[in-house]
Amino acid sequence: MADCTATDTLLDRLPATTLLHGDKGYDTDAVREKIEARGAAPNIPPKSNRRWKPCFSPVLYRGRNAIERMFNRLKDFRRIATRYDRLAQNVLAAVCIAATVSYWLCVRTLRRPSH
Repeated sequence: MADCTATDTLLDRLPATTLLHGDKGYDTDAVREKIEARGAAPNIPPKSNRRWKPCFSPVLYRGRNAIERMFNRLKDFRRIATRYDRLAQNVLAAVCIAATVSYWLCVRTLRRPSH
């Protein structure tokens, strides 16, 4: 399913914000209008085939990198990457376990004493 088709559901569940980052999959006029109607500014890189290039800040967009790294770390877990589970509650449970293990590993490596 294309990213822009799930936008209505995502925006309905999103808390109030002033700036909303998105990748090129969300670069449509309809998505931008929905974000602006919620009182937020969309910071979405324009697709290369756009005639009119809307405002975009690459400096602000760099903050999105932390979110991408988190999703890539979760995809290291085979069960999540291959989507074995079909029930939403099982997927959520697997993501929670993977996130907990990832956090534990990260904290453990940060606390390791240097010799």
